[in-house]
Amino acid sequence: MIKLIVADMDGTLLNDKNEINEEFWEIHKKLKEKGVIFAVGSGRQYHNLKKRFFSIKDDMLFIAENGTYVVYHDKELYINTISKDDIKEILIIARKIKNCQVILCGKNSAYTEAKEEKFLVEMRKYYSELKQVEKLEEVEDDIMKLAFCDLSGSEENSFNYYKDFDSKFKVVVSGKLWLDIMKADANKGTAVEMVQKKLGISYEETMVFGDYLNDLEMMSTGKYSFAMANAHEILKKNSNYIAQSNNDNGVVKAIKKYVL
Repeated sequence: MIKLIVADMDGTLLNDKNEINEEFWEIHKKLKEKGVIFAVGSGRQYHNLKKRFFSIKDDMLFIAENGTYVVYHDKELYINTISKDDIKEILIIARKIKNCQVILCGKNSAYTEAKEEKFLVEMRKYYSELKQVEKLEEVEDDIMKLAFCDLSGSEENSFNYYKDFDSKFKVVVSGKLWLDIMKADANKGTAVEMVQKKLGISYEETMVFGDYLNDLEMMSTGKYSFAMANAHEILKKNSNYIAQSNNDNGVVKAIKKYVL
């Protein structure tokens, strides 16, 4: 019996119009009645996710900031922060990357030096709490992740500046325009495993859904691991199942078939 379902947001639960299919809300009600915990595992900030699921937030588990921050029943279960010295090291290189701006992803807010509207429009999609600051190095908050908004394409541009950082940090392409850098042990898979341990849920009782490379480690945490039909090819090769695409309500359809 499946006890935990974890779904990524963008390209997975959300369609390309940034919408949650209306059928999801009735499905969530049925999952709750069966005692199944539904979680979102996203690169988005917790404040953004909580706002999106406000009507059911007390009945959900949130794995935010690519697994570096976990909240359940409004209680912090886990946080994985990055040091100020490491932030400074990453920012030295970041300032050399063209057509790219950085966000410090903090517990209380996200922070950016970006002033151009073309960056702010993209950032506000994922960060409900976003403060503009003069100097990122001076921010005082628990920082869990650095997110790069790369309008030239993260896999083609900014990733190349950090691909040799993997021994010290977790560097992951999390979307076409997004690159995330966290501590080396930080990822969605580690977060799901922590949740499984705390709640007494096994690999066989877990279902996960994802579409991009920041979902890769998560695919190994559940027997029912689904890559979306629109997923990155590497993710498809590392999942046990393929769900219909995000635009075809693939998450909900798989839940109805395998759980309900």
